Amino acid sequence: MAPSATTEAPPPSGRNSPKSPPAKIWSVNDPPFEGFRPIDTQGWAQSNRETAIVIDNGSSAVRAGWSFDSKPRLSLPPLMARYRDRKLNRTFAFVGSDVYSDGTARGQSKNIYEPGSNIVNNWDVLEGVLDYCFLKLGVNGQNGSIDRPIVMTEPVANLGYTRKTMSEILFECYGAPAVAYGIDSLFSYSYNGGRNGLIVSSSYTSTHLIPVVESKALLSQTTRLNWGRFQSAEYLLKLLKLKYPSFPGKISDPQAEDLVREHCYVSQNYEDELSHCLDWTGLEDRNHIIQFPYTEQVVIQKTEQELAIAAEKRKESGRRLQAQAAKMRLEKLKRKEEELEYYQQLVTQLEGTTKKEAKRILESNDFDDESQLDKKVKELEKSIRKARNKDVGDAEEEEQKEEPTFPLLDIPDDQLDEEGIKQKRQQRLMRSNYDARQRAKAEKEKEKARIAEEQRLDDERRETDFENWVEERRIARQAILTKIKDRERLKAELGNRKSLANQMRMKSIANLASDTPAKKRRRGGGDDDTFGADDADWGVYRTIATGEGSDDDEEEDLTKSLAALESTLLKHDPNFTEDSTRSAQTDYTNSLLHAFLHGPYPYDPESQQHANQIHLNVERIRVPEVVFQPAIAGLDQAGIVEIASNILTERLGESRHQQDVLRDIFLTGGNTLFEGFEERLRRELRAVLPAEQDLRIRRAKDCVLDAWRGAAQWAGKRESRGAFVSRAEYLEKGGEYLKEHEMGNAYL
Repeated sequence: MAPSATTEAPPPSGRNSPKSPPAKIWSVNDPPFEGFRPIDTQGWAQSNRETAIVIDNGSSAVRAGWSFDSKPRLSLPPLMARYRDRKLNRTFAFVGSDVYSDGTARGQSKNIYEPGSNIVNNWDVLEGVLDYCFLKLGVNGQNGSIDRPIVMTEPVANLGYTRKTMSEILFECYGAPAVAYGIDSLFSYSYNGGRNGLIVSSSYTSTHLIPVVESKALLSQTTRLNWGRFQSAEYLLKLLKLKYPSFPGKISDPQAEDLVREHCYVSQNYEDELSHCLDWTGLEDRNHIIQFPYTEQVVIQKTEQELAIAAEKRKESGRRLQAQAAKMRLEKLKRKEEELEYYQQLVTQLEGTTKKEAKRILESNDFDDESQLDKKVKELEKSIRKARNKDVGDAEEEEQKEEPTFPLLDIPDDQLDEEGIKQKRQQRLMRSNYDARQRAKAEKEKEKARIAEEQRLDDERRETDFENWVEERRIARQAILTKIKDRERLKAELGNRKSLANQMRMKSIANLASDTPAKKRRRGGGDDDTFGADDADWGVYRTIATGEGSDDDEEEDLTKSLAALESTLLKHDPNFTEDSTRSAQTDYTNSLLHAFLHGPYPYDPESQQHANQIHLNVERIRVPEVVFQPAIAGLDQAGIVEIASNILTERLGESRHQQDVLRDIFLTGGNTLFEGFEERLRRELRAVLPAEQDLRIRRAKDCVLDAWRGAAQWAGKRESRGAFVSRAEYLEKGGEYLKEHEMGNAYL
């Protein structure tokens, strides 16, 4: 809506207030290379045949250790690279974080899992990672087997083929005496003392909600959401590529995961915070600047002595150019003086000769008559006089031009020959042009005097009635702004074929077409087109182009008038500042787009530092929000609040353990570590559950390592021995055989 005229000056825009330099600039992390890891022989020496090797086979990290440990001894990404160096004629293998130690290995690295899922699809890499784990754990393996039972985690509803292949590798390749599988989130829940509750496990590749009743997971009621830390990092990369399409650097996957982990948080009121995220007030706190490595262009700073020498050289060069130019002017002046002297002698020579001889002399010098020669002499005298005044620095003004005379206009045509009549016509035209110039000059002087008088009266009124004078200028400025916005709105509407303005334009075209139908021309020429004979006909184009509005050529220059008014207000109105001008308020650097791309700080496109920066503001809340609203990332699934409320109110609605489950909503997994995740889940669940029901939400002691700790604790219990599949049972019943227990999957 266009602003109405007001008596108050517009307040300064908050977007124009200068911002201090950022207090903190974050840098990206280096690749997670941990260096050489020595073999740990202490655990093997302390273990026996009953001690299990516990492996948390996660899609973000593989953690391994002994069942008596309080934390895993190894933690490495599920990566391996193998390539052959032709120069050394050797094959190199890198496992885990070691792939980041070599550029070639980093490019050749492969993951155990299919990208974005927890399904193993590269068994060669898995064998390499297991070899590395057993080697670093100090497993002897002299008899060709690890000779220790293995407890390994797996995802919910793991594929039978994946478990079968894993069992074949563990039993046949490593000779494990017994193997047990369990769900990582159930191990974490058991380690934290859970019995009845709802597990919300959001990990690297997925999010699961698992109801547990009397320490038994209701796997038939478990729901999976295909979103985790990997998808969050991938989503952030897509957003940054759209935001900075010409970013000169490359953001690697580990760096994107670090950005998600360190800078994102869960908003408590997403819609409201999103609408105010780019507000200028407080934007420096919400905007995080990430600085990527860059090489600044080296600018050589010269000393004062070097600058003085360079300035002196420039002055000397200027003096030489001036001397050369003066010399050329002098030579040109000498040539003109010689030419003038020659023509003056020619004039003198013509005075004492016959007409025939004079005509011959004039024709030999390319003149038609003596008047042309006189004109040439006058032009040379004037040019020489002007050149001499310029060279000697004469400040006197040039002599006023003589008023032209037109003597032939007073002589009747019958007293002139044919040549004289021709010259008289020429003089009449020259007289008309001269009179027109004099009238224009007089009108210009009159207009100048009128403007001076209006300015004098305006100055007097400003001094006597300043308040009303300023108020009038403000109202006039608001009127111009309204007119400019109306024109911009009209142009925008004309670009939309469904708008009222464009429909009226098309209606005008249709009316014109119907009122002047096209006719076939006849040979006789009776139906000639007379469009344009009347000046009003040309208004048709103006009507079609701008509707009922006037043409741009006939409208006042609104921008120029606005600039003049704002200049006057800046000069005399103390409440009107540079920040109040239209140019400042519409400046791109103060726009919403600039705040989105570069925060509240100025941007220098020539600076390599600025070019290699990214600003995280909206993305900080948008990426974690997908778990609650998957639709914003194009995921056709329900959010965790909707899933949890469905499990609690419908699937467990008739269960006698419903109240117990409500009292223990358990959060585990690295993707639940976002700031505000627990508070947001509690607030939204409270909104969909009955007010009288008691709701309690707690987080695991260590959302990342408690899965391994729970598996180690479970492996150390004697009653858990019955859940292991022995080598004999494997050979008898095959790799698909699975013993069910309260921490594992069900056999299907």
